[in-house]
Amino acid sequence: MTRNKPSSAKRVLCTLILSALSAQLSAQTTLEDGSTVVYEADYFTEYRPVNAQDMLRRIPGVSIPNGGGGNASRGGRGLGGGGGDQVLINGKRTAGKNNDVGGVLDRITADQVRHIELIRGTSGELDVRGSSQVVNVVLFEELDSNSISYEVNADRYYDGTVQPGGSLALSGKQDKLNYSFGIVAEPRYDHNVRKENSILGDFSPNDTIREDRVREQTSYELTSNITYEINPQSSFRLNALYGQNDNPTEVDRITTDLTGNTPTLLTEYEDIPGERDNWELGGDYEYRRENGDRFKVLFISNEDNELSTRERYVLDNGGAEKTLYLSSDKTTRERIVRGSYTMGLYEGQALEMGIERAQTIQDSSLKYGIPGDEADRSDSYGGLVPTGTLGATETVEEIRYEPFLVHNWKISPKLSLESSLVWETSELTQTGLTYNQRDFQFLKPKLDIRYDVTSRFQLRTVLARDVRQLSFSDFVASTDNDDNDSDTQVGNANLAPETTFTADLNAEYRLPNDTGVLSAKIFYMEHYDKIERIDVSTSPTDLRSTNGNIGDGDMWIGRLDADVRLGMLGLPNVLVNSRFELRDSEIEDPFLGIDRRFTNYDRGRFQLGFRHDVPRFNLNYGMEMNTRFDGNTKRYDIKDLEISSSDVFVSAFAEVVAFGGLTFRFDVRNVTNNEFCRERRRFDGHIRDNVLKEIEYQCSGSGRVMSLKINGTF
Repeated sequence: MTRNKPSSAKRVLCTLILSALSAQLSAQTTLEDGSTVVYEADYFTEYRPVNAQDMLRRIPGVSIPNGGGGNASRGGRGLGGGGGDQVLINGKRTAGKNNDVGGVLDRITADQVRHIELIRGTSGELDVRGSSQVVNVVLFEELDSNSISYEVNADRYYDGTVQPGGSLALSGKQDKLNYSFGIVAEPRYDHNVRKENSILGDFSPNDTIREDRVREQTSYELTSNITYEINPQSSFRLNALYGQNDNPTEVDRITTDLTGNTPTLLTEYEDIPGERDNWELGGDYEYRRENGDRFKVLFISNEDNELSTRERYVLDNGGAEKTLYLSSDKTTRERIVRGSYTMGLYEGQALEMGIERAQTIQDSSLKYGIPGDEADRSDSYGGLVPTGTLGATETVEEIRYEPFLVHNWKISPKLSLESSLVWETSELTQTGLTYNQRDFQFLKPKLDIRYDVTSRFQLRTVLARDVRQLSFSDFVASTDNDDNDSDTQVGNANLAPETTFTADLNAEYRLPNDTGVLSAKIFYMEHYDKIERIDVSTSPTDLRSTNGNIGDGDMWIGRLDADVRLGMLGLPNVLVNSRFELRDSEIEDPFLGIDRRFTNYDRGRFQLGFRHDVPRFNLNYGMEMNTRFDGNTKRYDIKDLEISSSDVFVSAFAEVVAFGGLTFRFDVRNVTNNEFCRERRRFDGHIRDNVLKEIEYQCSGSGRVMSLKINGTF
């Protein structure tokens, strides 16, 4: 009997699959500790990556890091913690908050990388604490070398505008010195179109609004990262950044009044010449003793300057009358120094002790001018009449000390425990129009327990008490860019930091043969002194609100993640990533006394994407879809209620490595022309009186953006 031979196409397909699998098996290994996975440089060869960032994109279960911190968000404080994936370079963290590690990875060329480690356990040897996973990018050390990478790009926006950009980076090694320098020009043009129609409380027509907001912005950054190995026991790292991010904006607005017998038009124009620059300098020194103990000191100093002047004109019969002058000037400075000593205790145990000092200062002023009598006008208020006493400079300063202890214990080959205790003491001072000085003290314990059921299956539990960062802008009067009927909002000098208790249970399973990663997470957080809108009215006829502490509430998140290669379908180079997340929260509303969700806290999200590498043609392409579950996503205020929703957001890309090692990448952001929509219900008087005054229906979007990037190295 003669057997049918497989067709040539089938033989080629089988050969490709076996080759890909064998390459993955030979290049991806698990160390003896069972919780560290190593990807050798050979693993990525067939993909022809340009830089370290490209390499990380090919690893299942790795989240690409984005930009740094600053004090604007209400996330965790200081430099000692951090959730999510953290990235180290040669086992060391990047001493910076705005000089983010994502930019550093872009400047490391692929031929500089020896291997990449995924560290899922805890250890006193690690340079970060409290991370779900540590990604360590290990570079070659033997040979002196230099490498230059470059990128030229252009973005085309929905209105036909084209903006160029580019970057140039030099990186290399010379004896004991590792260095990288970069310059980036990134287009950030935006043309946002808002359309609104509204009805009155009796459901009769009120008006329609069409607004075109055009932001002409290109961000420029100069960055550097330097590492010097002084001797086998000591090393020094220095990171610097300077950025110029001016964002001049022009607004055209046409309002059609429908309340009369004949519609009437109001045409307005706004000129907002925004100016912004920032710099940061960070560094650290480490000394390692012969017994393995180490001393480390780290410092960061940064400054962010932002000036925004908003002038509104009413256009009529060829003339222009200024009706608003609003100037906001803000400078934020941050200085952090942290010292620690880590020593081994008994077998499998290490103790780190140290102290962190942080100083954050924000100077801000707000000038608000409106039309009025000629005699009262001021040139420093754009030729309008000064309103209130907002023009004075206010300073908010926080000085914080954090002594800390961190204990790492490898209890058994499968079980590890990281426990920490931080005592935070701080002084918060506000001067200017208001003087207020307060002291705070918090005890912040944390337990991080990890159990490796097998080398592929890990359980992790985190219990922690933490303090969230205050936004200093909430302390002082500021502009209100979301509501044209309310140009400014008052500050709150009595804000206290939010504190939280979190309980986090995570299960992760790495599929055999580098097929992918599956994980499930349940996250619970109790909030104390939650910051949202509160009533600061001076009288029943002068209703005002601002951000303040509204009380205690809780929230939870359930999440399923899957990053899987489709090898079972004969497509081992197709990586599918997905996330399904459900959320809930509850707190008592200070205006209505009802239990509700946190402000603008959606019900969950769903993400689905894929990446297909075709090494035979030096090609890869992919797509990602991201949508949130709308419904009951609300923002309560003293005189209005907002309900928000958004469309599905889709992005896609295609990339090919062509002649001379040049990489051509085509991206499309917002493929579906995603819009963000909001329904705002305005009330006549306090929201609790429930006297409906107006309902506004608004949708806005910036449209599709297409970009072409060409990059290479030499």
